[in-house]
Amino acid sequence: MTTPGNNGANTPEDDDPFGYLYEDGQATGANPPRTGGGYGYPGPTVGQQQPGVPRTSYNQVRTVGQRQYGQIPQQQYQGPPQQQGPSPQQQYGQPTAQYAAPETYPGGAPPRQGPPPQQTGGGGRGPNTKGLLIGAVAVVAAVVIGIAVALASNSGDKDKKDDTANPGKSSSSQPSQQPSTDPSASASAPADLPKDDAATLTLGGSAQVGTNVPGAKGTGGAFVGNFNSVGASVTWKPNVPKAGQYKLYLQYGIPGVDANATITLNGKAESRPMNMKNFAHSPAGDWAKGWQNTYALVQLDKGVNEIKLSCEQGNQCNANLDQFWLAPAS
Repeated sequence: MTTPGNNGANTPEDDDPFGYLYEDGQATGANPPRTGGGYGYPGPTVGQQQPGVPRTSYNQVRTVGQRQYGQIPQQQYQGPPQQQGPSPQQQYGQPTAQYAAPETYPGGAPPRQGPPPQQTGGGGRGPNTKGLLIGAVAVVAAVVIGIAVALASNSGDKDKKDDTANPGKSSSSQPSQQPSTDPSASASAPADLPKDDAATLTLGGSAQVGTNVPGAKGTGGAFVGNFNSVGASVTWKPNVPKAGQYKLYLQYGIPGVDANATITLNGKAESRPMNMKNFAHSPAGDWAKGWQNTYALVQLDKGVNEIKLSCEQGNQCNANLDQFWLAPAS
């Protein structure tokens, strides 16, 4: 037995059964283990040690399976444990204890709090959507008003330009391409073009002035009647500022029956007569309701021109003549 101050009969190199393998162990005379001894080998028990024989280990080597630590008795294999049904406290759909969340255990982690609910309505410090909406509506309204003002200004400027380009021209002075069908509506002559009552013009043949039919626009209600015979005529001599084509307007009255007459310009008869149809569809025999107007295109020279309206062979001249006037052709 080795004690402090006594290393026993064996040297340290003999205690190591593998000491002879090392160079320093061989230098000191270490020998391989002898029969029945050495570390890890069974050998003589205490008291039977011999000089040069390694000391017997305290833990002896045994054959595999010889020593059983703790002496736990062997049990027969009974198969896998039978799975028991859920306890009365555990309901279907509920997790078992080993799979429960940590916060469900006593002393477990506190449940995690979710984000605070969003504020709805007008509370909180969110954006003022009502104010933004009012601002957007105000901007749109301002834009619409600006566009309307701009359009109105452009329209006014255009009207002014048209008036400047066509002085004295108005909708009432523009003659229609077809004779008027309204006996009460008559185109008025421009200020620089002549207009005269038929009763003030030169008469020929059977034509004579009359005032017995109401509705004539001539001065004092006078007009030229008794025109329904060959040779009856009215001659007018208007003065025009320039040569060109004009519209020769005539205010006439008929008893609900179409009429016509021959036009002679500066001594030359026109191929197309003055058409005095019943455009107003006035009743037959009613002279007072038969007043209406018509026009014919004529080519005039600059200055004084002679215009003669007469009843010739082939004409239907049963009409009263009220007024003559000129208007631009376009």
